[in-house]
Amino acid sequence: MSFRNICLILLLLPGLLLLSACTGAGSSAAGPEKAVETYLNALVNQDVNRLVTVSCKAWEEKARLEADSFQAVKARLEGMTCSKAGEEGASVKVACTGKIVATYGNEDQEIPLDRRPYLVSQEGGEWRMCGYTK
Repeated sequence: MSFRNICLILLLLPGLLLLSACTGAGSSAAGPEKAVETYLNALVNQDVNRLVTVSCKAWEEKARLEADSFQAVKARLEGMTCSKAGEEGASVKVACTGKIVATYGNEDQEIPLDRRPYLVSQEGGEWRMCGYTK
């Protein structure tokens, strides 16, 4: 192998590694778990537009109602992790652990995330939060 070929390989290698890293991150970041995490982050940050964007069309109005219920409190997520928990027809169940801590005045109320699995479906080529399941 010539010196020229070695230099060419060394110049191209970082670019190839960067492209492969981007491809891997994109596919895992767009999964059903990420849709729920994005939904919950938008909820506690009172980002109604983002909340609706990551919701199924049928869930959009309920997403707005959930956002309204957090208007009078400061909320944050603690220890949130979400994972696929099964399938329900064409939808995926996602279970999360952790909690939402809602502060009103000086009082904290904890809302455990593991009380109900989230239902996620693909709509418009993207995973979207579609409600809760039993």
